[in-house]
Amino acid sequence: MFFSGDVNTPARSTSTVRCPRLTSPRALLALPSQGEWVGAARRFTTDLLRSWKVADEDRESAVLIVDELTVNAVQHGHADTTLVMALEDGVLLIAVSDTGACVPHRPPEGFDPDEHGRGTGIVRFLAQGMDVSLGEHSCRVDVALKLTAGEPGSRR
Repeated sequence: MFFSGDVNTPARSTSTVRCPRLTSPRALLALPSQGEWVGAARRFTTDLLRSWKVADEDRESAVLIVDELTVNAVQHGHADTTLVMALEDGVLLIAVSDTGACVPHRPPEGFDPDEHGRGTGIVRFLAQGMDVSLGEHSCRVDVALKLTAGEPGSRR
């Protein structure tokens, strides 16, 4: 228990509360849902996975997944986009969510509908699993990418 009694009353316990240790690598990036920030999400993913020693082949797949999901969040989402990644037992978990007030989005100039709408198909092809959760003011896509090029740290 982190506190006892009323939240406005200090706890009387003298015991130390220990937070659980996270044993797997995790990272979070929060960005505004604006097109110019998609590149930052790609660079963040590339640099992070390189530091986690994820093999090039898997890193490229992960960057493509992050790119597709953040582009979707920016084009169809709300005010804020959040990217969360975790590495657990040879699987890279990726979650992209958009939240906040609804933001009107217009297709960019020169928008060709035949060239869009394939992003989730690409993600489903690359990923071991994908789940989409829709809320009134949010959307979250969870993806599991099995690392096929060996365990992290085995190749660069």
